[in-house]
Amino acid sequence: MKRVTIVFWYGLVICGLFVLWGVIAPENLKESTAEATAFISTRFGWYYLLIIMVMVVFCVYSIFSRFKNIRLGKENEKPEFSLTAWFAMLFSAGMGMGLVFWTTAEPISHAFINSPRSELGTDQAIKESLQFSYFHWGVHAWAVYALVALVLAYFKFHKGYAGLISATLVPIFGKKSMNGFAGRMIDTLAVVATVVGVAATLGFGTAQINEGLAFLFNTPANYGVQLIILIVATGLFIFSAWSGVSRGIKYLSNINMVLGFVLMIVLLIVGPTLYILNMFTDSLGGYITNFFNMSFRIAPLNEEGRTWIDSWTIFYWAWWISWSPFVGIFIARISRGRTIKEFMIGVLFVPALVCFIFFAVFGVSALNLEQQGLATISDYPMETATFAMLEQYPLGVIMSLVTIVVIAIFFITSADSATFVLGMLSTSGSMNPSGMVKIIWGFSLSAMAAIIVYFGGTEGLQNVLIIAAFPFSVVVLLMGYSFFKAANMEVKAFKRKPTRNG
Repeated sequence: MKRVTIVFWYGLVICGLFVLWGVIAPENLKESTAEATAFISTRFGWYYLLIIMVMVVFCVYSIFSRFKNIRLGKENEKPEFSLTAWFAMLFSAGMGMGLVFWTTAEPISHAFINSPRSELGTDQAIKESLQFSYFHWGVHAWAVYALVALVLAYFKFHKGYAGLISATLVPIFGKKSMNGFAGRMIDTLAVVATVVGVAATLGFGTAQINEGLAFLFNTPANYGVQLIILIVATGLFIFSAWSGVSRGIKYLSNINMVLGFVLMIVLLIVGPTLYILNMFTDSLGGYITNFFNMSFRIAPLNEEGRTWIDSWTIFYWAWWISWSPFVGIFIARISRGRTIKEFMIGVLFVPALVCFIFFAVFGVSALNLEQQGLATISDYPMETATFAMLEQYPLGVIMSLVTIVVIAIFFITSADSATFVLGMLSTSGSMNPSGMVKIIWGFSLSAMAAIIVYFGGTEGLQNVLIIAAFPFSVVVLLMGYSFFKAANMEVKAFKRKPTRNG
């Protein structure tokens, strides 16, 4: 049996067993995942904080290292995409509908529901709400993506290895090991992490589309409606995956980016413009000033603070790790031809800054309403927060409708891209996995999302993400070490080469 079949079936069986468990014994699944998550968060919260900072250091060091000028491709190969197109695709790859979901909900939660450090509703709590939102969606998140993408691009396009996670570890364990059982297990782990990460995001998107429709048109907000939304969306992205309309998906992604930025600009104009600009500047300064304090904060003597860290920071770090195979492969693909220095600066800082701008506009617009007593956004469910905020401003209904469209398109494009990546991971790195393979993974993603939403909603999504990301985090660290080993050997070999003058 070919390796592709083994990896494919390993991943499919694991995901299938999880779905079957959720169908037969949903309460048992909920309790078991909650217990496993509590164990990991309590015992290994420090581990998550440290490894993410290791990844940040890795990325920053790469910018100034002696291998910064190595090209992610053949020598003298030019980048395939312009800087503008590259930045747009970087942003759409890493954030998607999650950004639409959290830009309002997270700052409101930190300021008025469960503050990380300060008294709820105070000026300090409001400032910190944006700082910690930047912290969760900024450099740390992009460092995870940048590390995985860099290593994949280096070994695939520069070294000519297969586009598999296992192939990046050959310098450590050797070809024989990575072509055998160990390599299959690593690729299977990447597949499972990707399925869980993307399924969780689909779960968030389904819930928010449902709440948006309920808020605007009074449709029922329940699991049945969410399931219908999921089925319709599944049909759309599976049709796209089967037909291979890659150009259509590219156009949809570009349209969505334009819609997202138009939505943000309109809200900036009709919202509290000056307050948004001032808060953006102040909170950005606070984020930079408290960067290391937030990065290592584990609150060992504060049980309430530690609970907040587990439910927010640890959850986010796990989310980025579980998404890293999917996003990493995509970023690697669009970054071919760029130097390591150029790659790192672009991936690490530009999308993070755009995220900060979105959080400032949407978050401050919501915070201002609550501060002024014009609307209590914190009383609404997280899925509804954005729509409740938009309703209070001019053009609110139109902006809400555009938001639903943006979420729906992100849903389809993310799922379609994920089926391609899963097909690639389970077909020995093939750049053209069969339509049937992609369809099977599409159904698996949707089934996983349906089960996760059914047995635990947002809490269930967080639990499964933390569990799936834990073992794969070790693989990511090994990938970084493997890259350093191979790149250092390459630089040393280059220096030993004799010149034309002898």
